[in-house]
Amino acid sequence: MRKIQSQGVHHITLVGADRQTSIDFWEGVLGMPFVFEQPNLDNPKENHLYFDPGDGRLITVFTNEDRTCTHQATPNTPGAVHHIALIVSNATWRQAVARLDERGIDHSGPKDRGFMDSIYFREPLGLLIELASYRFEPPFGFTHADVLLEAHKLRLERGDYAIDPVHLADAIEQMTLASRKSLSGDRSVKDPYHGHATDPNAAEAS
Repeated sequence: MRKIQSQGVHHITLVGADRQTSIDFWEGVLGMPFVFEQPNLDNPKENHLYFDPGDGRLITVFTNEDRTCTHQATPNTPGAVHHIALIVSNATWRQAVARLDERGIDHSGPKDRGFMDSIYFREPLGLLIELASYRFEPPFGFTHADVLLEAHKLRLERGDYAIDPVHLADAIEQMTLASRKSLSGDRSVKDPYHGHATDPNAAEAS
């Protein structure tokens, strides 16, 4: 047997209510450009809307003008989708509470996830949406997933409960050391101040 190797998420399709509700939420609240529309090719009674979440991939929604918003939480049963997480910048994440509050949208408030900051709220049909902002940038040539894998290894080695910033920082240091060449023969940690105390005001004075 051989694997069928995936290379990324192509799109995620959701069952929506009416067309305008989908446009108003995905574009009007989350800023996703509405880029494509055609009938649902498997069900001509439905429309199929396509939105760009920001990375050129797609969130798509099946709509039907006979369906209405339920405003109820989606089922939390085996096989169900628990939530969809969307990447936002740190600047945007810091504005999320105020911008949800001004719309009267209930939300979880800020959540500390160790390697990222999160906030949760529900879209008009009850699907849980997470806005997630990474607390780190991967070294050049690597992905966030690469850093998380190495940070996970460090967490297990140290017997820690969850990934914290120290695991991320150490993982990034190790990955940089392994992937970047240097003219130095000794790349171990050094003390350029030779143990002398420094004046914390010196930098400002200069």
